[in-house]
Amino acid sequence: MPTRLLLLALPILFAQMASAAELLPADQSISRVIDHYIDVRLAEQQVAPAAPAVDANLLRRTTLDLAGRVPTLSELENYERQSPSEKRERLVERLLHSPDFALHLRNEYDALLTSGNDSSNEWRDYLLAAAKENRPWDQVFADVLTAKEDDPARRGALQFLKSRSRELDTMTNDTSVLFFGVNVGCAKCHDHPLVEDWKQDHYYGLSAFFARTYLTKSRKLAEKSTAEVKFKTTKGVEKTASLMFLSGAKVDELPIERTAEERKAEEEEIRRQQREDNQPPPPPPAFSARMELVNLALKPENRRFFARNAVNRTWARFFGRGLVHPLDQMHSSNPPSHPELLDWLERDFIEHGYDMQRLIRGIVLSEAYARSSAWTANGPTPDPDLFAFMNTRPLTPKQLSLSLALVTGNPQQFAVDMESPNWANQRQNLENQSNGFASLLEQPGENFQVSVTEALLFANGDRVQNDFLRDSADRIVNTLKTAEDEPATITRAFRIALSRDPQPDEMFTVQEYLSARRDRATAAWQQVVWALVTTPEFRFNH
Repeated sequence: MPTRLLLLALPILFAQMASAAELLPADQSISRVIDHYIDVRLAEQQVAPAAPAVDANLLRRTTLDLAGRVPTLSELENYERQSPSEKRERLVERLLHSPDFALHLRNEYDALLTSGNDSSNEWRDYLLAAAKENRPWDQVFADVLTAKEDDPARRGALQFLKSRSRELDTMTNDTSVLFFGVNVGCAKCHDHPLVEDWKQDHYYGLSAFFARTYLTKSRKLAEKSTAEVKFKTTKGVEKTASLMFLSGAKVDELPIERTAEERKAEEEEIRRQQREDNQPPPPPPAFSARMELVNLALKPENRRFFARNAVNRTWARFFGRGLVHPLDQMHSSNPPSHPELLDWLERDFIEHGYDMQRLIRGIVLSEAYARSSAWTANGPTPDPDLFAFMNTRPLTPKQLSLSLALVTGNPQQFAVDMESPNWANQRQNLENQSNGFASLLEQPGENFQVSVTEALLFANGDRVQNDFLRDSADRIVNTLKTAEDEPATITRAFRIALSRDPQPDEMFTVQEYLSARRDRATAAWQQVVWALVTTPEFRFNH
């Protein structure tokens, strides 16, 4: 059914957007553009950035961010042998094309869109296929909101809405927050009290796109042909919401002429579908409000919300903080820390077809990403939004559990050639084996601190002892306790767990500890391994 688009005045959010002529040329590399704009602001603030991270630190950080795990000992040794001028770019390209990257990106998509909850196999299979294909982010967005139930390759994407289908408010605000970077929920009861951009019309206009969505008893996502969203203003005036995007752009839907009997029959059919398992899947409506939302959100005049949010959230994933922060507060009262950089990255992201892998590659090859997380200069620590040093970030449950499985396993069982088919199978097996332990850990949020539950799990949990520290041929404890050269073995343990050699005081402490426990070597090495994997150095990406 044809629609007419009525474009109202855009919110103040983008009123001071930089023109293309004011930005660096589009043919510049992403990493070079990032470093230019970050360095310009550092110079303006007269802040000298932290030194580059040492090689082992950068290897660990990059592997955690691209592969979702710590590097293996063989990867560390191979990295140390490579030419300094080429090793970093080779590392990034190898990891981007490894089976690890797609599996980890799937986990990141899952954590972003469902927080790891309600993650059906079909949903995770869809996300893995999208990650392997480097499916454009606008296509993932379209699939999440409009995939067909009879399309087995894409219907798993509907889990995003299925898990929220009982709450219109949840569908509305989660879509707005996660895909557009706008927490519009505060405009539900009244115009936003602190942000001029968001009115009740924006909240209910977005809500109207989801009001027709419902879930059948057989868990099929469906849409009604019509649905009205009514609300009262703070002055008590009752209004019917239009289908309106955050930019103010509206869809003017042509009315459907139906008799009272036809409306009653449709309502009864919907109730039957929600009551009975054996009902046939509902036919798609002639007019899909969710399809109109996708079309509207991706139009050139509106797509800045979608593109900027994707760029900002990806930046935050690698830097621990968004260019706009908090991530769900993209509005005129909360400008970006680096406006031109965000404008340039947004333009590049759109012009290159919402290519997530391209954006990620550019970020991790920047010098800003490669800086040390240690601030050693005299004077106060710079504001985090200057990105003068790398923020430390807690490992996700998947990263932590997978890294634990890798570090505490017998290192000889892991492929030396990480590009071999054997590694693809091993990586998938490790992923499967670590899922149970990951489910016991908290998904980190803002201002994360290790919970009491996690501390007790590592201190007293049988699973840590039985899964990671057991004395068997497939575990590292068994290989460490039988080695003859103790200093070399201690060094090996540090390199496997922390991707670095021990400091002299660490070597002395561990040797003294082992020497006092010669009569119980297995228990002693279990404690050494436990101490390494429970340090903040292991728990955080730094």
